[in-house]
Amino acid sequence: MSIEVGTKVDGKISGITNFGAFVDLGEHRSGLVHISEVSDSFVKDIHSVLKVGDSVTVKVLSIADDGKIALSIRKAVERPAQAAPKKSHEYHHSRDDRQFNHQSNHQAKQHHSNANESFDQMLSGFLKDSESRLSMLKKNTDGKRGGRGGRRN
Repeated sequence: MSIEVGTKVDGKISGITNFGAFVDLGEHRSGLVHISEVSDSFVKDIHSVLKVGDSVTVKVLSIADDGKIALSIRKAVERPAQAAPKKSHEYHHSRDDRQFNHQSNHQAKQHHSNANESFDQMLSGFLKDSESRLSMLKKNTDGKRGGRGGRRN
């Protein structure tokens, strides 16, 4: 059985480290499943998910010139197509953030609506937008720096 990028292969966990798990693929070949490729959800401790000797199906992500094989368990699992992945946490925006995001989205839509603009016009528009965003960020973060005492002049 040849091991090629994109193929699914059965193997056994031969070793576990804090950054991933080594999988014996047979034919005296082994590969590494990085901890980020073990599961779709966050894995803090790989030992809670995998154990030495477990049989797994992996997908070959890449084969380096030096023979190292990158593998993925989560990409080997067939799952139905989803509209959008669910977020595990929610971020609460402040009023300033919402205002900033609204302005940014509005400006981006304006620039994409006129496809016949020259490069120079697009570049000058980009520079204006980035300067205004930078000044808004500076204004919003001024005085929010940690440390002892009040504002420094």
